[in-house]
Amino acid sequence: MKYMFCNWKKSLFTLLFLPLLFCTSCGYRMGSMMHPQIKSIAIAPVKNSSREVLASVVMRKLLAERFMFDGSLKLTTMDKADCIVYCQINSVSQRAVAWDEDDEEDRPSEFNLTVNGEFTVLLPGKTVPLVKKRSVSGSCTYQFLTDPAVGKESGLTQACLQMANMIVQYTTEAW
Repeated sequence: MKYMFCNWKKSLFTLLFLPLLFCTSCGYRMGSMMHPQIKSIAIAPVKNSSREVLASVVMRKLLAERFMFDGSLKLTTMDKADCIVYCQINSVSQRAVAWDEDDEEDRPSEFNLTVNGEFTVLLPGKTVPLVKKRSVSGSCTYQFLTDPAVGKESGLTQACLQMANMIVQYTTEAW
């Protein structure tokens, strides 16, 4: 009986002590890495130097979505923002990467779409940029569908999403 009581005490001690081990910290800090004085950001209209009509609209929408998802900065208008991101799409290129062997017309079945651009982040009224001009790119492989425009739009969205993620990362982790 005495032996069972001793085992029970050890088991209770172990059950209470184990959670304390998992509560210790390794010094990792959760939260924003953004500079504490910068709380808000605005997105200037995206310039489009490519021939892809929807590129600037898709890119601006995805930039806003990704900054809101990240949560490090509050999205606001250009006159109220602590900093402004300026983005330009330089090129959108598309190339065929796979062909369907059964297709009698010998048309491609998969395409790769690549979007290249650059961005900078400026503080209103300052000449020195917060984030210097930096090149970014995104790419996506998509399949040829019945309507090729739908597939291309989907590929453009995925490529711009990669770019938007990089822009948000480079902006919020620039310190």
